[in-house]
Amino acid sequence: MKKEKRLITVALPYTNNVPHIGNVVGSHLPGDIFARYCRLIGHDAILIGGTDDHGTAIEIAAQKYGKTPKELTKFYYKIHKNIYDWFNISYDNFSRTDKKIHHETAKEFFLEIYKKGYIIEKELKLPYCKDCNKQLSDRYIEGTCPECGHIGARGDQCEKCSSLLEPEDLIKPYCAICGSIKIEFKERKHLFFALDKISKDLEKWIKPNKIWRSQVKQLALSWLKEGLKPRCISRDLKWGIDLPLKEYKDLKFYVWFEAPIGYISSTKEWNSKKWKQYWTGKSKMYHFIGKDNIPFHAIFFPGELIANGKYNLPYNVVGLQYLNYERSKFSKSKNWGVFCENLPNAGLDADYWRFYLAYLIPETKDTEFLWKDFQLRINTELIGNFGNFINRTLSFTKNYFNKKIPSVTVKDKKFVKQVEKQIDVIIKEYENVELKKALFEILKLSDMGNKYFEKKEPWKTKDPEVVFIGANICKCLALLIQPFIPESSQKILKILNCKEKDWKNIKKFNLKNHKIKEPEIIFKKLEYDKIEELKEKTSKVTQYFENKEENKMPEQEKGKELEMHDKISFEEFQKIDLRVGKITKIQPHPDADKLYILMVDLGEGEHDIQLVAGLKGYYKEDELVGKQVVVVRNLQPAVLRGVESQGMLLAAEFKGKVVLLSPEKEIETGAKIR
Repeated sequence: MKKEKRLITVALPYTNNVPHIGNVVGSHLPGDIFARYCRLIGHDAILIGGTDDHGTAIEIAAQKYGKTPKELTKFYYKIHKNIYDWFNISYDNFSRTDKKIHHETAKEFFLEIYKKGYIIEKELKLPYCKDCNKQLSDRYIEGTCPECGHIGARGDQCEKCSSLLEPEDLIKPYCAICGSIKIEFKERKHLFFALDKISKDLEKWIKPNKIWRSQVKQLALSWLKEGLKPRCISRDLKWGIDLPLKEYKDLKFYVWFEAPIGYISSTKEWNSKKWKQYWTGKSKMYHFIGKDNIPFHAIFFPGELIANGKYNLPYNVVGLQYLNYERSKFSKSKNWGVFCENLPNAGLDADYWRFYLAYLIPETKDTEFLWKDFQLRINTELIGNFGNFINRTLSFTKNYFNKKIPSVTVKDKKFVKQVEKQIDVIIKEYENVELKKALFEILKLSDMGNKYFEKKEPWKTKDPEVVFIGANICKCLALLIQPFIPESSQKILKILNCKEKDWKNIKKFNLKNHKIKEPEIIFKKLEYDKIEELKEKTSKVTQYFENKEENKMPEQEKGKELEMHDKISFEEFQKIDLRVGKITKIQPHPDADKLYILMVDLGEGEHDIQLVAGLKGYYKEDELVGKQVVVVRNLQPAVLRGVESQGMLLAAEFKGKVVLLSPEKEIETGAKIR
């Protein structure tokens, strides 16, 4: 195989909170697995990442906690870095976009594009929330998508149909911070990146591409088909990178424009002399990113690179989907999920988590983290299959051959050929960035070894060929699985008395008259009690700061999480998902006098959802538990006074009295209202 220079980048997480395991499996872990493989097989590969420290999300979080954005991002950067280090994510450099080197790089990059005529000036209408007294960035204004009717589309993109949007495109816009519909659009001059001028170049680059996954390529082509428009790259913010033009010195770069340039600045910081080798020439760039970042890495950033003209375009945009938790979305307000800050003290080594998360990499569709499945996959696949073969082979070598792998003339050449062929399959999957398939094929190889061992019954025959073949397969497995579970791989190689450099001879059965060290059990079975302990330890979100912000919620205080506008069409009404639910639990909101936190059962197959409603003063707690209610199910979750609400109750208000709408007769929970 020809050795290549490879640049592997991972999406830059915001430093306004702490990641959960869905964030890790959505970019960091697959990027690390691929980078480790590339290094092992001999490619000149580096893994580059960092944190995204700018944007409105950072400003709002800082305000919420009574910190400056600089203080907040510095604090969370350390937490992110510690988490990825614990996970053994092998970054060559993990930087920050708040560093001087990034500010300078972003400005230089912009000025090159500006000089070449790809920056234009236009009037822009930007949303302003009267209740928050704040200009809203695209992600903090929501409404109904004009393309598909999805309620809760953001001002830059609809998550449901993936249409690219501008805030003024939204129907019935509302503030995603406070829920207010008091939105006005103010005009002023801004700078735009002329994406439309690059549309043909992008199409010429994307259409013949046979490397990308089909969903990534089709999404990119659909955006091109819709027609690219100039995108605003400036914002009226206090926090961020100053625009290097006198007439716009009071504006900052919009975060989507400058954040991907962080890959360049992070590579520069890694090595000021060698960095260009990975961005130019025959070097190949691989982006590992989540679903919501696909347009930025398949269209926008490549467009910037084309306009700049000095850098390579991505070779592969590895767009991944979402990981859900126990049939629902992760929820920090409900402590619903596995949160990474808890993992180092949970009592389970990183390799267990890496193995199961790799098993779940959402390569082509969303996947589910399930505790029962976690226990099952660890006990049956990692231990019962892979670990069992390693342990039985090395223990047999110790007990019957005094820790010495014999030298034999192989008679069972057919089986050895099957092993060699399987190794080729695994390497092919790695090269194609089909990482889940690579893991499955590795487990298939260990299963082949187990079946071979059972068939030959060496405990009866004491056949040295079985030990010789088995021990050499152990070496192959330890090397092949190293990108997934690096610490366990090192333990196995240490027992085998081998090193990683043996990868170049991976298909050669060269352990002859080779002395191994004392075997040991590498993995421990996960019992039910351990799973329950892990659940308890990992599901609680750490509150690092006290919430200093006093939110205004004029609509929500009246029990109207989202006020509907006066008139909607019949077609629009049909898109509202109304379900009959039953209130199962209730508690007062800790930070609001008029709000309850309700748990509502929506029927079999779905966990209770959490709602926040302004019903205090109208209902007592015992009047609500067990009551059937009508729930709007397909709203985008909203955070009300720091607690997530995953839907809305229907209620009537008349002369200051609020009454919940309920079915006339008891009906099956989960029934859809038509």
